[in-house]
Amino acid sequence: MNAAIRSKSKPTGPGRPKDLEKRAAILDAAKRLFPITGFEGTSMDAIAAEAGVSKLTVYSHFRDKETLFVSAIGVRCEEQMPATLFDIDKGAPIRRQLEAIGRAFFELVTAPEAIALNRLLTSGSCASEKLVQLFWEAGPHRTQCAMQQFLRHGIEAGQLVIEDVPRAASQFFALLKGDCHAKLMCGRCEAALELDVEAHVRATVEMFLRAYAVTADRKVPL
Repeated sequence: MNAAIRSKSKPTGPGRPKDLEKRAAILDAAKRLFPITGFEGTSMDAIAAEAGVSKLTVYSHFRDKETLFVSAIGVRCEEQMPATLFDIDKGAPIRRQLEAIGRAFFELVTAPEAIALNRLLTSGSCASEKLVQLFWEAGPHRTQCAMQQFLRHGIEAGQLVIEDVPRAASQFFALLKGDCHAKLMCGRCEAALELDVEAHVRATVEMFLRAYAVTADRKVPL
């Protein structure tokens, strides 16, 4: 048998693009269902049905529901706040990048599905301590670490003066949440509509830079 015939008769193996499509469909289904019905109320059967795949296919991509939950949270954060968002441009004013991070973060934490999931996790009755920890590591902790790294690069670039980087990162996100996030958590759905988000983000960045930007009186230590 010549090489051409052998090449044609060789099995092509599983369809990789199709596998990736199914994985994406499963994650999309998980992102929709977990905030609505909670972790305990969302079965792998329901996710499979929502994704249009078999339960066996779900388990072939994610070994258990906890793994799928963490993956869904991670993907949602990556979609809204990709790692590249925190790649500092040392040749550009840091204000512009802080505003971009601020917009993305505010949109992420005030999205209806994010508010619903936060309510479920903080209710105390629908979430185990382990599940809350998994959520923290996949979402908020990931974002905090990325922001801390961004701020350290800002210090190295000579644009920021910060003694306590973890605290500064936490302050930035807390300022962005403001009372709007608290109102949404309490069911005040009109809060986001009443807020001028762009003005809020700019004011937050302005306050942050007043505290940490390099100025004539506040310079990077030699």
